[in-house]
Amino acid sequence: MERNLDDYPFEVRRLTADEGDGFLVNFPDFSECFSDGETVEEAIANGRDALVAVIEALEAKGLPVPEPGGGAIYSGRFVLRVPRSTHARLVERARAEGVSLNTLVLTLVCEGLGKR
Repeated sequence: MERNLDDYPFEVRRLTADEGDGFLVNFPDFSECFSDGETVEEAIANGRDALVAVIEALEAKGLPVPEPGGGAIYSGRFVLRVPRSTHARLVERARAEGVSLNTLVLTLVCEGLGKR
């Protein structure tokens, strides 16, 4: 069965120094599917590889593969309005770090979620 891996939600959190730093990604639909990386992007790429391996293992054993999001659909997209001054600060920081605005905001959101 052909699956769209982009439909599976994932969570990213910053690892503490005691945990080795970097970022951890896990897929809530799969209790044992997680990976890490030094950057958010690397953790997501490694997590996707782990997801492929878990799905292939389940299929090879004839076990059911969970539906993405437990049946919920997450587009991975939302619109956020911010004050112009905040937008300007974000753009300048992204430029200073040599990343896109989307990458910077995704990283900041993931870091914030990891601090709960």
